[in-house]
Amino acid sequence: MSLNLKNAAAFVKKQNNFLITVHTNPEGDALGSEIAFYLLLKKLGKNAVMVNDDELPYGYTFLPEANNIKKFGRHAMRVKFDCMAVLDCSDMARTGEIAQLNTAGAPVLNIDHHISNEKFGDVNWVESHVSSTSEMIYKLYKKLRVPIDRDTALCLYVGISTDTGSFRYSNTASETHKITADLLKHKLNVPFIYRNIYENVPFQDMKLLSSILPGMKRDAGGRIVWFAINQKMLKNKKLCFDLSEHVLSFGRAIKDTEVVVLFKENLGVKDEIRVNFRSQGKVDVNKIAGYFGGGGHRTASGATVHGKLDTIRKKVLAKIKESL
Repeated sequence: MSLNLKNAAAFVKKQNNFLITVHTNPEGDALGSEIAFYLLLKKLGKNAVMVNDDELPYGYTFLPEANNIKKFGRHAMRVKFDCMAVLDCSDMARTGEIAQLNTAGAPVLNIDHHISNEKFGDVNWVESHVSSTSEMIYKLYKKLRVPIDRDTALCLYVGISTDTGSFRYSNTASETHKITADLLKHKLNVPFIYRNIYENVPFQDMKLLSSILPGMKRDAGGRIVWFAINQKMLKNKKLCFDLSEHVLSFGRAIKDTEVVVLFKENLGVKDEIRVNFRSQGKVDVNKIAGYFGGGGHRTASGATVHGKLDTIRKKVLAKIKESL
């Protein structure tokens, strides 16, 4: 087992036919690192295919090679590969149905920056102190001495900027800015990128957001802010956009808030609640998410919990209060 860049680079050099995947419900860092890694393999003359459990999320269709990401299904079952690269994923279960494609037990390269990573790969390169998996893929390009072109720079910039909250989260270090400065040499259209990701909410989705916000509640003297979205609110609404980050951002902006929590009933599944946590830094929400079978980062984590929404809400809020 390895935790370093050197062994990851050796794995890439040795293998030839890659299946690349990321976690379910992928966001900017998962997609940015995935496509950048795909482009790296292509430049090295390797065969590679990207297969994810979910459709490409709204707002990311502008990414180069995005149309080459396959969704899990019958066609994906016929993909030929002799190794897997799992990116931005803390455990194999987070890949969803993709894990079942590896029936032959092909070696797995695990590249990730989540503190909760379970080191599930044959080769594990995990750096929980870096801003994003995209920052790690940048280092892999440098290690393998593969030039970064504009398409790669765009993908890596998207990954780094989204996982740092546009460079305002505590995971933003001087090295993060140095790497970003190098990527920006490729004349990226930053306003265009920002508009696609953050200012591209369909009108009906924004109306739904406006109906969620009045239900905002506070606890622990205002140190906890929480929201709840039930299936009734989502029923008959074909959401294009993932509103979770927008909801959580509103909570984070409230004075004296230390932890923000979003409880959301998953559509089509009885008694399954997705819980998203955000912390301003004092509370380690990765530990709290871990208690409920999830994980992530110290300041941003999530968990999927089975039970009634009100019951789960009371248990989660009680656990957070223990950490305040």
